[in-house]
Amino acid sequence: MSKVDAAPAPAGRSLVELSPMRAAIARRMVDSKREAPHFYVETEVSMVAALEFVARSRADTESPRVTVTALLARACAVALGSNPRLNAVWSERGLEQVDAVNLGVAVALDDGLIAPALLGADALTLAETAEALSDLVTRARAKRLRAPELSDGTFTLSNLGMFDVSQFTAIVVPPQVAILATGRTIERPVVLEGQIVARPVMAATVSADHRAVDGADVAVFLESFKSLLEAPEQLDG
Repeated sequence: MSKVDAAPAPAGRSLVELSPMRAAIARRMVDSKREAPHFYVETEVSMVAALEFVARSRADTESPRVTVTALLARACAVALGSNPRLNAVWSERGLEQVDAVNLGVAVALDDGLIAPALLGADALTLAETAEALSDLVTRARAKRLRAPELSDGTFTLSNLGMFDVSQFTAIVVPPQVAILATGRTIERPVVLEGQIVARPVMAATVSADHRAVDGADVAVFLESFKSLLEAPEQLDG
């Protein structure tokens, strides 16, 4: 049935025409879920040290402002450096590992979601990551991104920690083979030295393409990511 011949929308409904960006997102997400056999691995990260680190950074007016997202991005880049199998793209030839970590960071816009890449994120210090991330988000919202930032991502971070979202799973951005989804930090009861106490905890979930990686690969990456956030002084450099 052609668009002209299509039946009108039922009473009380109106058709929302997709923007070019929304249509492109729809195609890519359908392709990803159809072609890539997704699986999911989740862990919980104690955020006590990370939140204290961010608070100290904000109190230091002489240093660049470090946000939780910047800390997550830096932890991703460092963890991918020691777990390169996830820093890769899938092609007709198979899995292609990429030398540089080009970390995609999901940014919500009015007409859709994009994940421009921090190119060479593994070579950035934490302060440089914070500055580059702020610049990337600003230019994404102003639609001033460079072509490689839109096409050369090797792994994506999607953080919804600024919303009332405790945990979620994301869809792999093709041709990448994995994406990390993080929710907000919430107080949870944990056992410390035989006592139940409340501690800030964040859920981190990796969605991965089973053609390219296995559960053990993702588990090792998450262990690295978690250990970096729980001792964030390792990222300050």
